Amino acid sequence: MRRQGKILVTGTTGTAFRATMRAARIHEYGGPDVIRYEEVPVPVPDPGQVLVRVAATSFNPSDAALRAGHLQDVLPVDLPYTLGFDVSGTITQAGVETSSFTVGDRVIGRLDHGGAAAEYVAASADVLAAAPKAIGLANAAVVPVAALTAYQAVHEHAHLTAGQRVLINGAGGGVGMFAVQLAKRTGATVIATASPRSVTAVRARGADQIIDYTSTSIAGALDDTVDTVINLAPITPTAAAGLVPLVRPGGVIISIATPVQPPAGAPITAVHFLARNDPRQLTEIVKLIDAGELTVEVSRSHRLADLALVHGEHQAGQAKGKVTIIP
Repeated sequence: MRRQGKILVTGTTGTAFRATMRAARIHEYGGPDVIRYEEVPVPVPDPGQVLVRVAATSFNPSDAALRAGHLQDVLPVDLPYTLGFDVSGTITQAGVETSSFTVGDRVIGRLDHGGAAAEYVAASADVLAAAPKAIGLANAAVVPVAALTAYQAVHEHAHLTAGQRVLINGAGGGVGMFAVQLAKRTGATVIATASPRSVTAVRARGADQIIDYTSTSIAGALDDTVDTVINLAPITPTAAAGLVPLVRPGGVIISIATPVQPPAGAPITAVHFLARNDPRQLTEIVKLIDAGELTVEVSRSHRLADLALVHGEHQAGQAKGKVTIIP
């Protein structure tokens, strides 16, 4: 009998036995302490699915919101539930009706059903993309959710073009780092807000002007209005309203966090959106990474067993940058 990953296969009959793995799950909604690191069966891929040996998942604020029960209306799940929307890893098994990937392929993807906070995850082949070759496989786990959100904000909603001015509020976060780079590639002038701990990284991503929002008002730091505001920060409604006067007539405010509502009759368009899963866009993002036109930054890595610690840091406001979670 030989061991292949976590699945035992007999040497004489080829019969596969369902083995177990470790996963980070919640059995109830609540604080970080509801996360359990426990043994569960290795999933069996359905037709059209593949089994991925997880190299890493990454932490996103949406993971914390789901854990706390704040997404029950938009993303109801069955408990117990395995966390993890981002995944990078290697395909170890392909179900029937799967032709896009084969065993041994390295992939990344956004898993809307979660499950990546584990040693293995079964995923639909059609939500995956080939992993970038220019960065480590584990580091690639920070790409899908954050980069897709930034891509859609910049290209689908802002429609940025050369010569425009865009203000990216919250540029120091995971989505912000990608948004700054993607906006800069359009030829727009990029003005970014960031705290002192993120200034160097945001500048390295191509921001033309950086506003330290901890010491300076955004309005006071701008020398002119902007064509577009992309708000990525969970700001107060008062702060959201303060973004409206920064936009020229005919401009647009886009937010993935606090909605921004211009006064009635204001000549400004407001968009609040939730990013969707789009493997074709993810493939385009991977091409940019491999071409050296989009850089990926990982601030820290933690063991899967310490996922509750990462959630606790986020809840305490101590999170910084993108964090990978390694099984």
